[in-house]
Amino acid sequence: MEIDAYIALGSNLGDRELNLLRAVAELAKVPKSRVTALSSFYETSPVGNVNQDAFYNAVLRLSTGLDARTLLTHLLRIEDETFKRVRTIHQGPRRMDLDLLLCGDSTISEADLIVPHPRLSERLFVLQPLCEIAPDLVHPLTGKSVQELLDSLKSDETVVKLVSGKQL
Repeated sequence: MEIDAYIALGSNLGDRELNLLRAVAELAKVPKSRVTALSSFYETSPVGNVNQDAFYNAVLRLSTGLDARTLLTHLLRIEDETFKRVRTIHQGPRRMDLDLLLCGDSTISEADLIVPHPRLSERLFVLQPLCEIAPDLVHPLTGKSVQELLDSLKSDETVVKLVSGKQL
């Protein structure tokens, strides 16, 4: 049985656009899975207390026969093997960050896996691209649609939609 999983992609090191495109290609290779939607790319201000360059972000929908734990293993493998991610600074610069936002209507709360992503409804850089591909998707814990979450979010983040690496 396939479910829809939503994955956030983010990059602020190297060729950010190429990194996102490469991550999409890698996600398309995940077993028992296929990419069924991809948002536009957005240039976004970094969140947190780390001084760093702006990110490129996107969200994709993956139709998958994998469970959340197995899917997370693939996301971490892509970060580590393809993008050589090194985790030295919390919320620091990275070539690729892949976050499992939602996995069907699953709710999971374990030490190393929380679904829905715990900060999903607090991040404009996630909600904006997610709303582009799934505005009516309902958050399994809040009961609100992505559009409702986006409309109610108060944020000072800067999120600018890009076209081929250019601002609109």
